[in-house]
Amino acid sequence: MEMDYRNKLVLAPMVRVGTLPFRMLAAEYGADITYGEEIIDHKLLKCDRRINDVLGTIDFVEKGTCSVVFRTCPEERSRVVFQMGTSDPVRALRAAQTVCMDVAAVDINMGCPKSFSISGGMGAALLQKPELIHDILTTLRRNLDTPITCKIRLLESSPQTVELARRIEKTGISALAVHGRKVTDRPRDPAKWNEIADVVAAVSIPVIANGDVFEYEDFERIKVATGSSSVMVARGALWNASIFSPKGKLPTEDVKIEYVKKSILWDNDIKSTKFTLRDMISHYSSLELAEGKALTKFETLADAARLYGEDKYYEHINGNRSSYGQIR
Repeated sequence: MEMDYRNKLVLAPMVRVGTLPFRMLAAEYGADITYGEEIIDHKLLKCDRRINDVLGTIDFVEKGTCSVVFRTCPEERSRVVFQMGTSDPVRALRAAQTVCMDVAAVDINMGCPKSFSISGGMGAALLQKPELIHDILTTLRRNLDTPITCKIRLLESSPQTVELARRIEKTGISALAVHGRKVTDRPRDPAKWNEIADVVAAVSIPVIANGDVFEYEDFERIKVATGSSSVMVARGALWNASIFSPKGKLPTEDVKIEYVKKSILWDNDIKSTKFTLRDMISHYSSLELAEGKALTKFETLADAARLYGEDKYYEHINGNRSSYGQIR
């Protein structure tokens, strides 16, 4: 079933952040589409799909381990986008076939500039390989009914980005997300909304604009400036996920508590929970203060519950689970 990518507020893919609790948090505040963190095709192909009756989730678990690589649930089926790192069409298809029945769409990461992504010829490394981009996207489009999208960064010049976007459009994908920075740009460098606008003017598929969205009002500002169909936010959502709410942001303390409760509810990996909380805290405060120091000592979700005054919630959730079914 085709997703509608027009007039949507979108949570960007963020490594170690975009797990089920954070996606559900963003959706609760108003995100229409939520991207998961990038997962490498090799990793997904080593997984078994399991129904987790205890949590009410679908888990992709690394074979021979208890390590959950991707966790989703029926409540987010219509809006969650699985983002994949890949550099091979056949492998990408096999991985996508593993997960496509449980997600709303599959996205190919072509924008991540970090070494773990580009070292395998994935992420932003693909930007220099238009033929490979074409092969990956057309292979997925021809063999899957699931909507396919991709996320790119700007190339060295605007005409180059436009040319790539046009080639991508010809593969028949459903939407294109454009981060308004080049691979060499740093997060503090301003996003080039004008170059996203050049892409929007050149293609007819929905373009999702990404870059420098920190307040709810910025959603409309970047849409007007670029003409984009929809808007994607990363850091602005990480720092305060209630950015998606038209009623205005909630206090960060309230958002952190909601995130901790959802981490408990969905039994999130403690490393992911710590990583996300650390980024939330460090934007507004110092990790050297009491909260940050306590966070570094976390070893379990029970520790998180204790720090944020949610001991009773933790006990309630886990008390109900102890008498429940098992993963199958």
